[in-house]
Amino acid sequence: QLQASGGGLVQAGGSLRLSCAASGRIIGIKAMRWYRQAPDKEREWVAIILMNGSITYADSVKGRFTISRDRAKKTVYLQMSSLEPRDTAVYYCNIDTVYQSHWGQGTQVTVSS
Repeated sequence: QLQASGGGLVQAGGSLRLSCAASGRIIGIKAMRWYRQAPDKEREWVAIILMNGSITYADSVKGRFTISRDRAKKTVYLQMSSLEPRDTAVYYCNIDTVYQSHWGQGTQVTVSS
């Protein structure tokens, strides 16, 4: 029900934009988040945007990543700039509704040095 896209291979210092679109069946959205999981590490939270527009970032990405959303399209974006090799991970979107939490399938981001 969540389709993530936009991952790929990029050189350090480059940019990527991830997208995650929710199907029309998902209603009552409260929050949209991005997480990431690097090899041999636990999944970590990256950014959150609430439906009132409030935004918070993990310290590791603050100033480099920007989360945004299109309410009409039920889509959340993650604009990633000044990418570093430590940003290499599978990125997952998560959407919380008043009914349940939904996860996307993940999209690989690889940053080469």
